[in-house]
Amino acid sequence: MAQRLAMPAERSGDLTQLQREYSGSEILLRCLIEEGVEVIFGYPGGAVLPIYDSLYHGAVKHLLARHEQGAIHAAEGYARATGNPGVVIATSGPGATNLVTGIANAQMDSIPLVCITGNVNQNLIGTDAFQEADITGITMPITKHSYLVTDVRDLPRVVKEAFYIASTGRPGPVLIDIPKDVSNAKTDYHYPEQVHIRGYQPKTDPHPLQITRLHQALAEAKKPLILAGGGVVSSGAEKELITFAEKAQVPVTTTLMGLAGFPGKHPLWLGMPGMHGTYAANHALLECDLLIGIGARFDDRVTMGRLDKFATGAKIVHIDIDPAEIGKNVDTYIPIVGDVKKSLSASLDGLPRSRSQAWVKQVQSWCREKPNTYRDSDQVLKPQWVIRHLYESTGGDAIVTTDVGQHQMWVAQYFPFAKPRSFITSGGLGAMGFGFPAAIGAQLAHPGTTVISVTGDGGFQMTSQELAVIALSNIPVKVAVLNNRCLGMVRQWQEIFYKKRYSEVDLADSPDFVRLAEAYHVKAWRAENKEEAVRVWKEALSHPGPAVVDFRIDSEENVYPMVAPGKGLDEMIMGEEES
Repeated sequence: MAQRLAMPAERSGDLTQLQREYSGSEILLRCLIEEGVEVIFGYPGGAVLPIYDSLYHGAVKHLLARHEQGAIHAAEGYARATGNPGVVIATSGPGATNLVTGIANAQMDSIPLVCITGNVNQNLIGTDAFQEADITGITMPITKHSYLVTDVRDLPRVVKEAFYIASTGRPGPVLIDIPKDVSNAKTDYHYPEQVHIRGYQPKTDPHPLQITRLHQALAEAKKPLILAGGGVVSSGAEKELITFAEKAQVPVTTTLMGLAGFPGKHPLWLGMPGMHGTYAANHALLECDLLIGIGARFDDRVTMGRLDKFATGAKIVHIDIDPAEIGKNVDTYIPIVGDVKKSLSASLDGLPRSRSQAWVKQVQSWCREKPNTYRDSDQVLKPQWVIRHLYESTGGDAIVTTDVGQHQMWVAQYFPFAKPRSFITSGGLGAMGFGFPAAIGAQLAHPGTTVISVTGDGGFQMTSQELAVIALSNIPVKVAVLNNRCLGMVRQWQEIFYKKRYSEVDLADSPDFVRLAEAYHVKAWRAENKEEAVRVWKEALSHPGPAVVDFRIDSEENVYPMVAPGKGLDEMIMGEEES
C-alpha cells in the first residue's frame, strides 16, 4: 500500500474529540483520513484552493497529475489494484468536466471511486460564472450517486455515505460537488460512525431456495459451463470460484473483466469468449446445456448481440449483486441476487458433481486442437510474441494494465493471468488513454510489485504527459508501447469490413517515444526485432525507476480469432484467411 504521510501534531489524536470549529476543507480532509485514504489523485484550481490549502500540511499523500483525465484513471488503477475506493479531486468547470471519461469508465466497469469537485460560490451557481459547470447534472447518468453540498454541516455525513455507496453493492463512482463557500464555512466536526440510507439497502445474501435450484440444475446438466465476469474479482471470490469449478467439474470461461478471476493455466479454463474469444470458449457457449453466469453482464462483446445464436440450448443461471443486470440481456432460468463471494460460498455446501466428464474432455480437446495462434516471423516483431515475452520474463508475477484496442486483446489472449487484480483494463467504455495512468495508481498501491503498462502508440499519446509524474516521483512503472504506427483496431476493421479504405488511421508521424520519454527524464529503449526486444526489456525490468520500451511491431498484424459484428459465435474468423 502507498505510504501515508504523518499528520502534523495539531492533527493527531482522536479526531472526533477535537472541540474547535473547522472549515469545510479541513473537515473534508479529516473525513478522508477517517476513511483510511492513503493517496489522493488530483489537480488544483480556484474552486478547490481551500481544499489544497488544507492538504498543504501533508496529512494525506497527494499525487499531482498533469491532466485531470490522468488523475482519475490513476485513481481507477489504484481502486482496481486494491479494491478500495480511489479518490480524485478536481476544480470546477473544465477540471470537473475533464473527469467525465473516467467517471463513465468507472460506472461501466464497477470501479469504486469518490470524485471530489469544487464549484463556484453558491450565490453564483446558475449565473454562468467563471469556471462554473453543473457537474452533478452532467454526470448524473454515469455515477452511482452524486451530491451537491450546500451546508458545511452536511459534509461529514455526505463523505461517509459516499464511501459507503461507492464500495458496497455493485461498486461504482460517487461524486461530491463542494461550492467554495462551503469549503470556507466553519462548523463543529463530528464524523458519523454508521450509515443508514433508506433507499439504498444492497442485498448481499443469496436466497437459499435459489441455491437449491442451482444444485438441482447442475446435477441434471451434462454440459455445464461457467461464464465468470468482473464481479468475481470485485467481490474477491477467486478461491470460491476455483473450489466451485473443481468440486463440480465445470469448465470456466472468463470475460475480459473477469480475467485474473480464474487462473489462466488451470485445466478447466477455456480462455476468454466473445468477439476475440478462443475457439474452445465460444464453442462451449454454443453447446452447453447449463450456463452459470457469475458477476457477468452478458454484454454485446460476449453475445455479439445475437441472442438467437447464444447458448440457445442452455438453461441460464445468473448470479449478480445488481438485480438490474439479471434478465437485462438474456432470459434467466435461475436468478440469484447476491454478493458473488457469498453466493458461491453458500453453493459449496452440498454442491453436486456434474455428469460432465465427457464434456470436460471435449472442451479440453478443443483447447489443444484450436489454440490461439499467430504466424511468427524473424523479419518483423510480432505483438503476440512480445506479450508472451513479457509474461515469460516476469513469470506472470506482474500487474498489467492496458488501453483499448489490438494490444488489449493480445494481452487478454497471450498473458495467462494467475493472481486476482493483476489485470487492469478499460472494458465497458473502452477508453483510450486509460492504461498508463492506471498503472501509476496500481504501482502506488503495490510499490513492491512489477507493474507493466501495455499500451498502443495511439492511446499512449493521449496521456503521455503523465511521464512527468513517474519521473518526478520515481514511480517504477514499465511502459511497453506496441507501436504499429496506426490506430490498429480501427485499421483492422477498415481492412476487413471497409475494403481497405484506410481513413484517418495513420500515426506514422507520431513522436519518437524514446526521445519523448528522455525529455521527461525517463529511461527508454527501442526494439525492432526479437534480439533487441529481449535485451532492452531485460534492461528495462532491471532498471530501478520508470522505463519505456518502444516495441516497433508489424503494422499489418490483426487480432484473431474474430467474430464479425452481427454474426454468431459459430461464425468465427480464425485467421487462416490471412494472406
